[in-house]
Parts: sequence; structure tokens; C-alpha cells
Amino acid sequence: MKITEIADFLAGKLIANDDTEILRVAAIDTAQKGEITFIEKAETLFNTNASCIIVPQNFDIKVSFPLICVENPKLAFAKIAAKLHSPELRSGRHETAIIASHQQDIRADFIGAFVSIGENCNLSEGTRIYENVKIGNGTKIGRNTIIYPNCVIYDSVSIGDNCVIHAGAVIGADGFGFVRDGAEGYVKFPQIGTIFIEDNVEIGANTCIDRGALGETRIGAGTKIDNLVQIAHNVRIGKRVVIAAQTGISGSTIIEDDCVIGGQVGMGDHATVKSGAVIGSQAGVLPGKIVRSGVWWGTPVQPLDQYKRQNAMIKGLERLRNEVSELKRQIAELLKK
Repeated sequence: MKITEIADFLAGKLIANDDTEILRVAAIDTAQKGEITFIEKAETLFNTNASCIIVPQNFDIKVSFPLICVENPKLAFAKIAAKLHSPELRSGRHETAIIASHQQDIRADFIGAFVSIGENCNLSEGTRIYENVKIGNGTKIGRNTIIYPNCVIYDSVSIGDNCVIHAGAVIGADGFGFVRDGAEGYVKFPQIGTIFIEDNVEIGANTCIDRGALGETRIGAGTKIDNLVQIAHNVRIGKRVVIAAQTGISGSTIIEDDCVIGGQVGMGDHATVKSGAVIGSQAGVLPGKIVRSGVWWGTPVQPLDQYKRQNAMIKGLERLRNEVSELKRQIAELLKK
């Protein structure tokens, strides 16, 4: 794309008109000719070989190369990166793919080698299924969704439009539900529900999302889930939620819209996270806990200000111990006298 075309695409203000062709995006310190980069603050600008820089609207430093001024440079950079680096759109159906004979609606643009698709599935146009994917019976996958290699999609799972499921993810396995039968051990509770993954969801590599026990597990539209996340049965996650790696969410937990969940967060069953809440990394949410809007941290999870005060007090314990020891020594000397 030419720089003028990029400025139009981003609805930005172009300074120093230039018809140079931009081929790639790059970091500011490694960018070369034909590449575009960005800065979020004027003071972070330094010498670069980039052909164009996306800058904030209040940028007032005079330079000799083209600039595109936008409200949010990082967002604009991400948008043009998606445009310039769109994934390869493979098409066709590999001869080793195994598709059950009772198919009614397989319109996927690409089905890779050794893919296995069960009966009565519905795969919409634009969808691409990469190598070694297993799709169970009665599964529905919407338009322009990408399933990367070695994923397992169990029976009766519904996946929306424009989703991305990265390699090794398992969608629809049984939830971890057992009932104690005295000395006989455990009897498995039924895991016969389903999963609904709404539009524009991205699921990271080796993430596991369990099917509902009797009802459904649901992932809301626009939610982004990192690698190595465990989501248990009957969990309901709202729209535009972000969940970082190694988080574990226990059964029947509800996470409402626009929440941010840091890495390695652990959530007990039947917890509720209200819209807009931010939970910091390695926090622990107790079963049944209600986490309201705001920033939360620690185990058990608590408001950030409270967590900071608690940390400050803990850090002061050594000083307090030393002071108490000194007082005890002085008292002992006084008693001797």
C-alpha cells in the first residue's frame, strides 16, 4: 500500500505527502525502507530508517519523512499490520481428509491433510481447517473461522464467524465433575451439555474449554483467550473479555463484559466477575466471590489499594520485629537493674 492509501485507510492526517510503497510493519529501531512503524509519545522518537511513522495527533516535531497523525497510534499500527500481513488464504480439500458420509453442509474453503469431520456438521464458507484437526458430530462453524493444526472440537460445539482457534486447543471435552460414593470412590456427574463460542473470538494454543455439564459453556463475542487457559463446564464469559495465559476458571463462574483477567489467575467455582473488572496476575478468587468493577489483586483477591497497603505492612514486619526485639532487650536490662 502507498503511504497516501494508508493514511486514508486509518483516517489519519498525512504530513509530508509521499507515494512510497509500504510493504511491511516493523519496530522503530529495526524498521527499514518500505516499512512503517509507530510511536505513542513524541519523546520516544529517535533515528529510524522507516519510510513512515504513525504518530499521535499532538506531534509537533519537524522531521524530513512522512508522518501519519492519528488519535491512537498503537491501534492504527495494529490495523495496518493486519492489512499488510494478512494470513495466507489456502483453499481446496486434501485427499487424506476424512469426512463422514452423512454431511449436509460443508462449505469450508480449505480442509487440510488428515482432518476428520464427523456427521451432520455445518462448516460455512471462508472457513479454513488445518492439518490433523478432529471435528465431532453435529458441530457448527461459522464464516471465515480458522482452526489451526491439531485442534480437537468435540460433538455438538457451535463456533461463530471470524474466530481463530490456535494449535492444540481442545473445545468441548468433559468437565471435571464427580460425586463421591463413599468407599466406592467417585461417580461421574453427567457432562452432556454444549459450548457456544460467539463471533470474533480468539482462543490460544493448548487452551481447553469444557462443555457444559447439563447446560452450556459460553464465550462471548470479541473475547480473546491466551494460550494454556483452562475454562471449566458451565462457565459464562461475556463480550470483549481478555484472559491471559495459565489462568484457570472453575465451573459455573460468570465473567461479565469488558473484563481483563491477568496471567495465572485462579478462580473458584460459582464466582462472579462484574463488567469492567481488572484482575491482576496470580490473583486468587475464592468460590462464590463477587468481584466488582475496579482493579483487584492478591490472594484472596482484594481491591488494589487494599492489596498495596497490605503489602506495605508485610514489608514492614522485619523492621517491626527488630524494634520489638530491641524493646525486649531494653526491658530486660531495666529488670536487671
